[in-house]
Amino acid sequence: MNNIILQKLKEMEQTHQVTILYACESGSRAWGFASPNSDYDVRFVYVHAKDFYLSIDEQRDVIELPINELLDINGWELRKALRLFRKSNAPIYEWLQSPIIYRVHADFLTSMQSLFAEYFSSRAMMH
Repeated sequence: MNNIILQKLKEMEQTHQVTILYACESGSRAWGFASPNSDYDVRFVYVHAKDFYLSIDEQRDVIELPINELLDINGWELRKALRLFRKSNAPIYEWLQSPIIYRVHADFLTSMQSLFAEYFSSRAMMH
């Protein structure tokens, strides 16, 4: 399954012309309580090429593959991920602590994790 996931991620990069900075497993499979019929919940953070960021128009900030019985793959554009990180959004913090990492670009993960103490708010997370 790992090879299929890596291939899907590569296809998404090519199709959407993005670079995936980080991809991980989220949910039950990542945390060791998957059932026999659990799907793979792959989550990722990506960036576009420079021209995407120079546009004055709002553009889609999520990439999703249609969910099937085995794979649920979707990702957030880096700015969206950072805005949610700043607000202590639970999913992005879960992703960044996943024990199953499919891909990581350079120092992305350690850089993000080094910001936990500065931006994490248990109060915001509770809400």
